[in-house]
Amino acid sequence: MSYSLNKKIKNLVPYEPISGTYNIRLDANECTLNYNEHFKQIAVDAVNSIEFNRYPDPTCINIRKSFADFYGIDYKNVTVGNGSDELLFIIESAFLEKGQSLLVALPDFSMYEFYSSVAEVKCVKFEKDSKLNIDVDKLIETVNKENVGLVMFSNPCNPTGQGISKNDVIKLLNSVNALVVLDEAYMDFWGEENSLLKYVDEYSNLIVLRTASKAMGSAALRLGFAVSNTTITNALTAVKSPYNVNTLSQTIGANVYKNKDFLKKQINTIVENVDLLYNKLVNISKNTSDFVVFPTKTNFVLVKTSFGKDLWNYLKENSVSIRFMGDYIRITAGTKEEINTTVNLIEQFISER
Repeated sequence: MSYSLNKKIKNLVPYEPISGTYNIRLDANECTLNYNEHFKQIAVDAVNSIEFNRYPDPTCINIRKSFADFYGIDYKNVTVGNGSDELLFIIESAFLEKGQSLLVALPDFSMYEFYSSVAEVKCVKFEKDSKLNIDVDKLIETVNKENVGLVMFSNPCNPTGQGISKNDVIKLLNSVNALVVLDEAYMDFWGEENSLLKYVDEYSNLIVLRTASKAMGSAALRLGFAVSNTTITNALTAVKSPYNVNTLSQTIGANVYKNKDFLKKQINTIVENVDLLYNKLVNISKNTSDFVVFPTKTNFVLVKTSFGKDLWNYLKENSVSIRFMGDYIRITAGTKEEINTTVNLIEQFISER
């Protein structure tokens, strides 16, 4: 007798990030700014304070309170995950039953669709328009026609950089019976006035996701947050693993979020750098029609071009990594120096074609 993998995982290929060492890393939408000495000392103090023989706090109370205070919300509405990825999988596998459908609006974060296959739920694919925007009326029509149980999309969107208005999201919430998961991983760069973080108590069908990996510069901690009403929060708490977030991440993260002024200055710096990158790429697009730059509300810029793969390889040869996505390339906004170096290389590549 021999064991065979089941069909839903038999042909899966592990996720492989770009390999190698590069002087400039602009491929993963990370915060390009590492912890300063103050934040590094926070990490050192956290290590010294931990009882390593004890399990983590299953309630994540300190990090929940620190996160909630940063955004001005009730910590009782917050569930913490080992990165947003864990929360995405929990939501898809627990809030949908076999035979129900998840809707994703493509292009979007690829893991939404991936987790649906593992959870064995049907995935309805809603296509965005030619400018990569969501037509909310058509989305509502599709959700109701297909009897969708869960709608999941990022706002602002990874990888398009686009966002839909708060009013349009509210229209969606009021027009469908489905649970709506709004992934606001990049909302810090667009502005809290566009967020629905403070609206979760008003809707029975809303979960808002946030992360410490982008604006907070804490990707190494793997901290994700789900904000929802009491009923959904209690359900999430019940279905997640009890010790899902390690003590080190909880302790460092709780202290990082207390540095409000520093984090807000960091966000402003990133937004300024995004504007610099966007404007420089737009200038390039003026000289070639095969280089379409999309406006962005995130920490990256999306470009449509037929020579993306060649450019991607050229930049790698010059120790710069970006994301190649078929007809598109995605470039994270690094420091001003990194942006200038990268843009100069792009201009050089185009001039030599």
